[in-house]
Amino acid sequence: MVEQASFVVLLNLSHDDAIGHVIDALKREGFGVLTRIDIDKAFKEKLGANFRPYTILGACNPGLAHAALSARPDIGLMLPCNVTIEANDEGSLVRITNPNLMMQIADLGSDTAIKAVATDATEKLKRVADSLRD
Repeated sequence: MVEQASFVVLLNLSHDDAIGHVIDALKREGFGVLTRIDIDKAFKEKLGANFRPYTILGACNPGLAHAALSARPDIGLMLPCNVTIEANDEGSLVRITNPNLMMQIADLGSDTAIKAVATDATEKLKRVADSLRD
């Protein structure tokens, strides 16, 4: 079975409501949101281009981040865990990164400490996705 790059959930919510719902679900699994990029607003401001509502959240679980960075400082290139919320005709499409798949880049996945952190992060983020489906 091929591992998916992300956990995908369609929410029957407006873009703004979906963002709040996702942030709450992340908090329940110990993640905070360090960054928020509203791509549609950035495109409008920087390019004068219209784009559908699209937000990237940079989610971080401090305990997992500390463990990962303590084991491999270069793992910082893969942090935080990104979550996207994109408006579409059916509501809002949420994509949550799969850390296990991300760790297959270079030799990160061969490091046992990093593999353990990635597995824990993946389980937590999968629970976030599952809770959004409920």
